[in-house]
Amino acid sequence: MTGTAVYLYGVARGLDPAALGGTSGVSGAAVRGVVAGGLTALVSTVRLDDYGEAALRANLENLAWLEETARAHHDVVDRAAHAAPTAPVRIATLYRDDARVAEILATQRDRFGEVLDGIAGRSEWGVKVYASPEPPAEPAGTGPGGGLAPRTEPPTGSQFPPPGSGTAYLRRRQDEHRRREDAGRRMAERAAGLHAELAEHAIASRHHPPQDPRLSGREGTQILNVAYLLDEEREAAFLAATRAASGHIEGVELEVTGPWPPYSFIDADVTPDTAP
Repeated sequence: MTGTAVYLYGVARGLDPAALGGTSGVSGAAVRGVVAGGLTALVSTVRLDDYGEAALRANLENLAWLEETARAHHDVVDRAAHAAPTAPVRIATLYRDDARVAEILATQRDRFGEVLDGIAGRSEWGVKVYASPEPPAEPAGTGPGGGLAPRTEPPTGSQFPPPGSGTAYLRRRQDEHRRREDAGRRMAERAAGLHAELAEHAIASRHHPPQDPRLSGREGTQILNVAYLLDEEREAAFLAATRAASGHIEGVELEVTGPWPPYSFIDADVTPDTAP
């Protein structure tokens, strides 16, 4: 390799080259199209100082760099996807030159064709559902206003708890454990019911792990994190269903995002020439 490489964002079919005019990608590099096999690869030239194997290993640990790169990657894919069916590839997929990219398009034409057939006229929508934080159980010995409850018996003067208090404490702990388990089951049932309702409008869905609360910034527990692949004509009905759910499912909050390029539904990927 020389001091540069070719960064691949995604592969489109039937893309008008004018749709990429003036588009900037990662590190501010100009975006261009490499055409082969009836497909167009969206690429930029980048420096190996930033995108070589050693540099990538370090940069991918830098959250600010990663966020900036991911945003630029998405912006390129999103612009192309508004003009033609576009299959995104994972971030930091690199090749040695345009000729190598053209070779990939030619040898994997059928594979990309199947992927593009599956996403044409469709987009991805994300739904995250958060269960509202439950108020803490009222501690034993407190009254309705939160203060000490009035005593019904005079103190015994002993520093030891009265007989049976240990059993009562264990019973309270068991009751609290059961209460939390019951609440968890109710939330899981609500999440499953909502997903089943939303999935009726979708071509496909993908469950993702719950998002780290430090990233979501939410206090509630995330009980659903799903991507839905929708035909364009089904989007209005899908969004109406999410709005209805927000109104009739008690104790949950929905966050709906989209439309996105179908990142969660690209099962085929390509092997880069260099990887972190």
